[in-house]
Amino acid sequence: MEKISVAFVDDHPVLLEGLVANFSARADYSVVGTGVCAGDALVVASRERPDIIVIDLNMPGDSFEAISKIPQYSPQTKVLAFTASAGIDYAVRALEAGVSGYVLKGSTANELCEAIQKVLTGETFITPSFATKVIVALRDASLRKIAARAIKLSLREDQIVKLLLRGRTNKEIANQLNISEKTVKHYMTLLMQKLNVRNRLEVIIAAQKLGEEYREREPGRANFVN
Repeated sequence: MEKISVAFVDDHPVLLEGLVANFSARADYSVVGTGVCAGDALVVASRERPDIIVIDLNMPGDSFEAISKIPQYSPQTKVLAFTASAGIDYAVRALEAGVSGYVLKGSTANELCEAIQKVLTGETFITPSFATKVIVALRDASLRKIAARAIKLSLREDQIVKLLLRGRTNKEIANQLNISEKTVKHYMTLLMQKLNVRNRLEVIIAAQKLGEEYREREPGRANFVN
């Protein structure tokens, strides 16, 4: 099986060394390059043409410009932002510049691997706890729709969201879906966690802002399950 070629660009030496060591030890990865500034990302892309470049946003040089230029040097290379920046503006700028994934540095190495795998299969990955805020802030509707895939609702959660958007109470939802009110409350708790909101009203607002997908798809289909 051919290994995934990956490059890391980050100006924190300890973190960079840790990433290289971790991924070099994995049988399905090959670390083909490293860098410490935005300019290095372009050099690595041009010289090594990796499957994916994992790049920090807060380092010397213009990381966003480098992200937008990487396809000129290596069209097949995917770009994933791995950063401590939990600012919405940073995430929106990175996605609009061309990253296929946005992972916060509080994530584990296995979570980073999951993000890389999804990005390489053509998906967009955003750290789930951060995804809703990013989607709401995105100005580009097509990017917003793509980014929404980061939030995966189960079939039952999807059904409940649809009924919430129609103004149904918990009791009405329970009766329509033939489940108990206690079960509805359980799913509401799960939805609040997934959508990173605090209450029922914010679940409804977040769902509305995610776009028209809830209303466009067939009744009962899970909108965000691939």
